[in-house]
Amino acid sequence: MQNQTSVTEFLLLRVTDIQGLQPFLFVLFLAIYFVIVAGNGAILMVVVSDPRLHSPMYFFLGNLSCLDICYSTVTLPKMLENFLSSHKAISFLGCISQLHFFHFLGSTEAMLLAVMAFDHFVAICKPLRYTLIMNHQVCTQMAVTVWITGFFHALLHSIMTSRLNFCGSNHIHHFFCDIKPLLILACGNTELNQWLLNTVTGTIAMGPFFLTLFSYFYIIIYLFFKTLSCSMLHKALSTCASHFMVVVLLYAPIIFTYIHPASSSSIDQDWIMAIMYSVVTPVLNPLIYTLRNKEVKGALKRVFRKGL
Repeated sequence: MQNQTSVTEFLLLRVTDIQGLQPFLFVLFLAIYFVIVAGNGAILMVVVSDPRLHSPMYFFLGNLSCLDICYSTVTLPKMLENFLSSHKAISFLGCISQLHFFHFLGSTEAMLLAVMAFDHFVAICKPLRYTLIMNHQVCTQMAVTVWITGFFHALLHSIMTSRLNFCGSNHIHHFFCDIKPLLILACGNTELNQWLLNTVTGTIAMGPFFLTLFSYFYIIIYLFFKTLSCSMLHKALSTCASHFMVVVLLYAPIIFTYIHPASSSSIDQDWIMAIMYSVVTPVLNPLIYTLRNKEVKGALKRVFRKGL
C-alpha cells in the first residue's frame, strides 16, 4: 500500500505571532543552540581526549552529550530559520525525517539514562565486581543496543505516519513535526498510530524511567543501611544527584506531553513542553555535570590550560 496523501509540504506554527519578538527570539534561541553545542561538545571532547575519564561513567556521559547535540539540532535550526522566514514550510519528506530523528534520539536518551543509572547501581552496590560487570565490551554493547533500539522504534513511527493520508489542512500546530500534531491533520483512521504512540513509545519511555527509579531506590537503601562512612555516602549521593536531575528534567515534560491523547487543546501546551525537553534539557545537562563533577571540571581546566 502506497501513501495517498495530497500534501507535499507542511506549514509550521509560529512560536509567537508578535512580530516584534521574532528578532529577539532568534537571537535567544541562537545563543541557546550555541551553548548546547559548545557545552556538550566540550564534555564530549574531554571524555574522548582525557585518559582519566576513560571509564564507563564518562563513556556514557559522552554518549549523552552527543545525543544532546544531535537532539537539539533536529529542531532548533529549523526553528531559527522560521524566525526569519515568512513562509514557514517543511517538505513532506523533511517532516517525516524530522519526526524520525526526534523520536530516535529522544528514545535513545531515555534508555541511555537507565543504563547510566544501572552503572551507578553497580559502582555503588557492587564495587568489588564493578570492573568485571561493567567492562569495555559490556559498555559498548549497552550503548550500541540503546542506539539501535531507538532507531528502530523511531522507524516504526516514521513509516506508519508516512502512510497516513493527509488530504486537508497542512498547518502543523507545532514548531516542528511530531506525531501528535500530524495525527490531528490525518484523514481516516489513526487508531493504530495512536495505539503505537501510547503502547510502544510509552514502554520505551516509561520502562527505562521505572528501571532508573528502581536503581536509585536500591542505591538509597544500600547506602543508608550498609554504608558507615559519611564521606562515601555524600560522594555517592552527589554523583547520583546530577544524573537524577537530568532524568527529572527530561521526563517531567515528556510525561505531560504523551500521557494524554492528541487534541487541538492539548497541542496548545505540548509545544511549550517540547521546548523544555528539546531545548532546555540539552542546555542544562552540561551545566549540571560540570558544576557537580570535579573530574569533568578538572579535565576542562587542563584542556583550557593547554590551549593557552
